Amino acid sequence: MSTLLRQHAEQQFAEELHELKKNETNPVPENWEMSPQSVVTYLMGGKLKNGFEVSPKYIGNRRLMEIAVATLVTDRALLLYGLPGTAKSWVSEHIAAAISGNSTLIVQGTAGTGEEAIRYGWNYARLLAEGPSEGALVQTPIMKAMQEGKIGRIEELTRIGSDVQDTLITILSEKTLPVPELNKEVQAIRGFNIIATANNRDKGVNDLSSALKRRFNTVILPLPDSIDEEIDIVRRRVESFEKVMQLPAEKPALEEIRRVVTIFRELRQGATNDGKTKLKAPSGTLSTAEAISVVNNGLAMAGYFGDGQIHAEDLVSGILGAVVKDPVQDKVVWQEYMETVVKNRDGWKDIYRASRDMI
Repeated sequence: MSTLLRQHAEQQFAEELHELKKNETNPVPENWEMSPQSVVTYLMGGKLKNGFEVSPKYIGNRRLMEIAVATLVTDRALLLYGLPGTAKSWVSEHIAAAISGNSTLIVQGTAGTGEEAIRYGWNYARLLAEGPSEGALVQTPIMKAMQEGKIGRIEELTRIGSDVQDTLITILSEKTLPVPELNKEVQAIRGFNIIATANNRDKGVNDLSSALKRRFNTVILPLPDSIDEEIDIVRRRVESFEKVMQLPAEKPALEEIRRVVTIFRELRQGATNDGKTKLKAPSGTLSTAEAISVVNNGLAMAGYFGDGQIHAEDLVSGILGAVVKDPVQDKVVWQEYMETVVKNRDGWKDIYRASRDMI
């Protein structure tokens, strides 16, 4: 059994990828591992002709995944855009794993990301010793993706400075990366493309230039439509986490997951699910990813400091950590929600008591 804390998608779901390739009946683009139809089946889940069950990696609108995958067959790159916690990185990783069999050719965007992280860098010891040479050149994940005909990934593109972002223009339009120091260029081979992610909470930080925007097809990943959809996402991810971490706790009851998701959805939308009570919204995003984290934390609390069964007091500490980001403003929001909604809701007295004790 693997001792890795987290396997890459192509390792964790190797059996599913193998079965999809084995059962392939559609045309496969050059240097792709499987057809676009099979990539979407891998993402959305389904039963293959031989009866093998593929688990869903994305729960939501199938058409969005079809558009995303179809984009990567063309000469346009893909930009996955949306609120934090809408599975942009997750989808990016799984698309790359299914298309290229390798999701690791990734650049993490930050304010400090320079051109050398996207184009190429130099081993300065060798550069000083022998001058510009092939041996002194340090390849980036994007350069490797171009040479191998694979998918390169850029996380949080809008956190990268605009001047550095624009180094992508030649790569995306000409499919070429000039290396003037060596009087050569790297030309992309078929199968190469880029998936970038961007967070719309960062809008206005480093907006993409119009020239760069034109080279991306943007797919906006929304928050889950229904509470049942969001509960299903949380349940699946928590079960996956529990399996890897081998926590000494029972599976969380679906009702506990429902309560966490209900709290997050109501505070996020500024009203109770029945629409009867208006609520103040906290400063945080309260995303599905944070709901997963709260339940995972609750499992750890129950397993190591409780009776192995998840209770309200195991969940409340995680809920408070997610909701109360601003100790003044968000604390008021949470206390109002406790007094106007939770206190009067049937079967929720345990959450009310646990929260009151903690605050």
